[in-house]
Amino acid sequence: MPETRPPSSDTYAGKPIESLFNALYDQLKTIANRQLARGARGTLDTTAVVHELYLRINTSREMAFEHPAQFLSYAARAMRHLLIDRARAHMRQKAGGEWVRTTLTANAEGIAEIASAEEALALDEALTQLALTDERAAHVVELRYFAGLAPEQVAEVLNLTRRTIDRDWRYACAFLHSALE
Repeated sequence: MPETRPPSSDTYAGKPIESLFNALYDQLKTIANRQLARGARGTLDTTAVVHELYLRINTSREMAFEHPAQFLSYAARAMRHLLIDRARAHMRQKAGGEWVRTTLTANAEGIAEIASAEEALALDEALTQLALTDERAAHVVELRYFAGLAPEQVAEVLNLTRRTIDRDWRYACAFLHSALE
């Protein structure tokens, strides 16, 4: 049975966000699946994350996107925040609520894999610190790591050269590794 999604009054180049959401639904599920694979799943599954994203988009009445890549960029950031909110809630419910910092292991992409709510929160804090130092590098991490975009796609979304994206990525990886040690 196909999943149904309620209509929206937000716009994408003059069209309702609903058309953009429908057109990119499979890509959104792929992004959500990547983020869930990197973190503690908890009670959410891929579809639940995408539907929660839709609810967040639907409550913001002044959204407008000029192209699909801009929407995907927003969606990756929103999913990251949604999962971080879930991790924080999980931490509040844990008995004792003690924070234990754990060293993360690097994956082939150069950023750490997340194995628990604590590690997800540590990565979020490191990304917040990175954004204070270099907001563009933090955005590159969101698009590559959380949205799963290739460097060429990130360059297109941010309207930058591939070389600049690669430099920002290397800087961000070094910053995050240092912050998470």
